[in-house]
Amino acid sequence: MKKVLKFLAFIIVGILVILIGILTNIKIKSSNEAKLERTMLGAETKTITESGFTFRDLNKNGKLDVYEDSRQPIDKRVDDLVSQMTLEEKAGSMFITMTVMNSDGSVVEEVPLTSGPLVAFMSYGLGTPLKMVTKDKMNHFNILFGLSPKLSASWYNNTQKMAERTRLGIPISIASDPRHYFSSSIYTAAAGGMSKWPEQLGFAALGDSSVMRQFGDIARQEYLAVGIRIALHPQVDLATEPRWPRISGTFGEDADLSSKMVTQYIKGFQNGDSLNSGGVACMTKHFSGGGPQKEGLDPHFEFQRGQVYPGNNFQYHLKPFEAAFAAHTASIMPYYGVPMDQTSENVAFSFNKDIITGLLRNKYKFDGVVCTDWGLLSDANMVLFKMP
Repeated sequence: MKKVLKFLAFIIVGILVILIGILTNIKIKSSNEAKLERTMLGAETKTITESGFTFRDLNKNGKLDVYEDSRQPIDKRVDDLVSQMTLEEKAGSMFITMTVMNSDGSVVEEVPLTSGPLVAFMSYGLGTPLKMVTKDKMNHFNILFGLSPKLSASWYNNTQKMAERTRLGIPISIASDPRHYFSSSIYTAAAGGMSKWPEQLGFAALGDSSVMRQFGDIARQEYLAVGIRIALHPQVDLATEPRWPRISGTFGEDADLSSKMVTQYIKGFQNGDSLNSGGVACMTKHFSGGGPQKEGLDPHFEFQRGQVYPGNNFQYHLKPFEAAFAAHTASIMPYYGVPMDQTSENVAFSFNKDIITGLLRNKYKFDGVVCTDWGLLSDANMVLFKMP
């Protein structure tokens, strides 16, 4: 027995030594990378006043550029900024990924081994905000796990200050999955200090679109208070397959009710009939309807069998999206699923030219942002599993 215990103790000590070695290697590597990434940041942005107009000198050239001038039309500002961007900066702006924050609201610059295993794991696998802003030239992020509203706002301000120190000082945008439903962490977004409401299915049960509008307006204000400008919702898939596990996030199976509710949902979030400076942009999902999964098997997983449409009801699933277009939703997210025998080839929505180009762009004339669902290419082979 003593020999067995001694052998087990030897194994445990060996594992601990290996673990300490791995963590030390991660810490050293992360620290060295952070030192290099900090050198890629310039000086803090200065505020300059010319002829009574005050602006931030984002590209640090000492003069007022068109994109820095808030008096100029948006299109002119965008054109000027794009003309100054490198290919790498343009590529970085085309992506959005998850990110994390330190428990004190500071920006994660090195893999934080003392902030809990989840934050450390995500920072190592996805990259720290410092790395993604400086090296990867990114400026769109999805908050995976949040803090209290006060600390979240502090993190947002700190991250924006860091982004201002990049070459062109392009500000970051923060997105989030719904944050008003759960009191503890469910999947990605706990309510935390935000107000708590029913899930979308609960609102559908109430059937009162005025309450839906009120929710959107209150949630909008709470999002803005912590820096969230993009809502990765609403989810308007029709729950026509009762075995599908994502039904609670929908407005149910009734296309007309879903259309009525999504109209007021979007208007509440965007602060009116169209998005304005006081609004939050909605990313309506999952085009063109993720509900009718064969046998309820969701396409997040390899065993899914595509989407089927009993009764030839493909058009029925489009109704809530048509309402979202009429409400001027800012962006659309296609799903992972394959619409079986509905297009010229059985290809998943996000890769399907008939769906994205033919239906979304050409038929519905949608000219907003189209964002694929997460991990479309990498999925389980994400860099989360890379070795040091």
